[in-house]
Amino acid sequence: MEWTRERRYRRLQEASAEELKQLEMTVQQCEWRQHFHIQPPTGLLNDPNGFCYYNGEYHLFYQWFPLGPVHGLKYWYHTSSKDLVNWNYHGVGIEPGYYYDSHGAYSGSGIEHDGKLHLLYTGNVRDKNWVRYPYQALAIMDEDYIVKKQEKAVIESVPIGYTDHYRDPKVWKENDTFYMIIGAQRENETGCAVLYSSLDLKEWKFEGELETNLKDFGFMWECPDYMVLNDKGVFIFSPQGVEPSGDNYQNIYQSGYIIGNPLTMPNRTFKHGEFHELDRGFDFYAPQTTLDPQGRRILVGWMGLPEIAYPTDRNDWAHCLTVPRELTVKGDKLIQKPVKELEQLRTNEQKVNGMIQNETVANFDLQGTVYEMICEMTSADAHAFGIEFRAGETNKTVITYNRKEKKIILDRSQSGEAVGEEFGTTRACYMDAETIKFHMFVDTSSVEVFINDGEEVFTARIFPNKEDRNIRFFSYNGTVQFDARKWDITK
Repeated sequence: MEWTRERRYRRLQEASAEELKQLEMTVQQCEWRQHFHIQPPTGLLNDPNGFCYYNGEYHLFYQWFPLGPVHGLKYWYHTSSKDLVNWNYHGVGIEPGYYYDSHGAYSGSGIEHDGKLHLLYTGNVRDKNWVRYPYQALAIMDEDYIVKKQEKAVIESVPIGYTDHYRDPKVWKENDTFYMIIGAQRENETGCAVLYSSLDLKEWKFEGELETNLKDFGFMWECPDYMVLNDKGVFIFSPQGVEPSGDNYQNIYQSGYIIGNPLTMPNRTFKHGEFHELDRGFDFYAPQTTLDPQGRRILVGWMGLPEIAYPTDRNDWAHCLTVPRELTVKGDKLIQKPVKELEQLRTNEQKVNGMIQNETVANFDLQGTVYEMICEMTSADAHAFGIEFRAGETNKTVITYNRKEKKIILDRSQSGEAVGEEFGTTRACYMDAETIKFHMFVDTSSVEVFINDGEEVFTARIFPNKEDRNIRFFSYNGTVQFDARKWDITK
């Protein structure tokens, strides 16, 4: 079946009840449906949107094309949770169709104001020649989850000097003023971000470009997010078109951050350090954060990437969101830890520990397909050590610490059905430590590994067989002491 432009831009109402039922059946027959990650009921999920704490709940939307595993006419799908663990699913939150979002409700953010949740987003419009016109739009949700789109877009045009790649507004408030940062592309096809200000979220003043020292860093900056964290200014964004360099920038597109002195608006100059990737794995993009009542900065990312086919496509769905992560600043780096609330999911604890010597692979009767595991491994002489998981006779996913090279390496070359092989089958980053703590969240078709309490994170989709359940610990050319705790995850 060919995904023509006409098929990609059908509205949900145009699908018959029989078609929707068949879609749902096809999705439910998929062996790789997740257990504890947010995933679409049908079709394609991508960027998390509108992440905000409002009226006693976390509200998290995501971009959604309901009729297939492709990018098409985008809706916002609405979920909510009181604890970041158990999510309620409310269906369509924002439906495209106004003059300013006729071809899709693209990414944006949420902020509480006057007792309601204000959702700022990019409306995508195409003319008869398929030329794009981006608008910045406002929808307002009340305590009963009723969303009302405003009659007019709040920003109707793109300033001179920028192209139609102008999207993904993130809004925050300082004192009595709201600020909005938007991802943009200059007319010379380099990426950047621009700033606006407002007193009421409806009338916006263009302040100008965010000034950084990243002058030629990709062709577009998507999903910008600015915050002050531990008295530091933090700018998170997803640059497209950054060339690979060593172990860095190996995915088709990247997500990362720069840290510096807080912006003192309206001064737009951001003095900052080097760009760091947020996640070292294969499948992570377009993250968004929110501040919660406890003062925590919580991040959720899209566990997927644009322009790559995934094995779930044949079951008419694609992608999921990461587990929520708490952000803190340590020196010039962001630390990411899974939110503590996820411990609610733990059942059936198992503990194993011991010594592994010289290239032995040890299986301590640990198995699982959906679980959390924390394993500390220490060695003074081994060349390398690590963990094989979702392992069977032919398949395995491997996380390794190479002591000689001082690198963490995630290898999915034998993880099962392949995905994105044109971009390589391993990911690596530098790490210098005698003890390595692997904190793993394994779901039916994904893994998130937090290294040394969140100094680095590796996120990946994996597609093994159901019987690939073994967990093994290994050491090469030396002795390793390990201590592991594993919990099944049930929902």
